[in-house]
Amino acid sequence: MPEGDTVWLTAKRLHTALAGQVLTVSDLRVPRFATADLTGRSVLDVTSRGKHLLTRFEGGLTLHSHLRMDGAWRVFAVGKRWSGGPAHQIRVILGTATQTAVGYRLPVLELVRTAEENNVVGHLGPDLLGPDWDPDTARANLLADPARPLGEALLDQRNLAGIGNVYKSELAFLAGVTPWLPVGELPEGVPARLVATAQRLLELNKNTFERQTTATDRSVPAGPRRQAFGPRLYVYGRGGHPCLRCGTALRKAEQSDGTGERVTYWCPGCQAGPSPTP
Repeated sequence: MPEGDTVWLTAKRLHTALAGQVLTVSDLRVPRFATADLTGRSVLDVTSRGKHLLTRFEGGLTLHSHLRMDGAWRVFAVGKRWSGGPAHQIRVILGTATQTAVGYRLPVLELVRTAEENNVVGHLGPDLLGPDWDPDTARANLLADPARPLGEALLDQRNLAGIGNVYKSELAFLAGVTPWLPVGELPEGVPARLVATAQRLLELNKNTFERQTTATDRSVPAGPRRQAFGPRLYVYGRGGHPCLRCGTALRKAEQSDGTGERVTYWCPGCQAGPSPTP
C-alpha cells in the first residue's frame, strides 16, 4: 500500500531515470490536460512530499501525481515490454531516449506551475522523509485536537505527512494504545516517542518496497527467506492471528480517517484504550 516510504522510493527511481533528460514522449491521458505537450522539455527533478509526487520540468511546470490506494509508476528501458496493468489504466507516459516512465491508475494527475506547487501540497504537515521534518511541530499538530482518536489524527496529512493505514496500525501497537484512544489521553511522553518512531520506521523502509516494522533480521534479503524468520508487520493484515508479543488473537475493524473508513488492526491484549465492540 503506497505510504510515505513507498512514494519516496518511487520518486527516487523516477528521478534516477528521468532527471537531466529531455522528454521525447509526453502523453497525459486525463481530459483536462490531454492536449498538454511536454516533449522537448528537460526533466529537472522528481521529489516526494508526503504521499504526493512532484515531477518538475524546465519552463516552470510541475506534474503533480498521487498514488492513493493502488496507483503506481513503472520505469522501463526503451524497447522493453510494459507491465503494470492493461493499457486503459495508463494515465501518463513520459519518455526519454533511454527510459520510459508509465503511470498506472493514478487518481490524481495535474499539471501546475512550479511556482504554484504550494496550492497542491501547501496544506501538508512536516514530511517524515523531507527536509522540512520537524518532530516538535508534528507532535503539536497531533495534540491540537485532544478529543480526536489517535488513528484519525495520524492519517491526517495536515498533522504530519507520510503515514497511511499500515503505519497507523503499527504505530498504535508500538505505542501500546488503541487507534481509538483520544490523543489528549495519551500517556506522558508517548506523543514524542510515537512521532520519533514514525520517522525512524519510514527512514528504515524508504529504500525497499518490502516494508517491515518487526525486529526480524533485516540482513536477510527480502523474499521467502526473510518470511521464514517471521511476519514483517506486528498487526496490519494479521487479523485473527496471534499477537507476536502476547499471543492474543489480533482484531480488525473499520475506523474513519476523516474522509472514509479504513480497516484497522490491533491487539486487545497489548493495546490499552477504547475499541469497537466485537
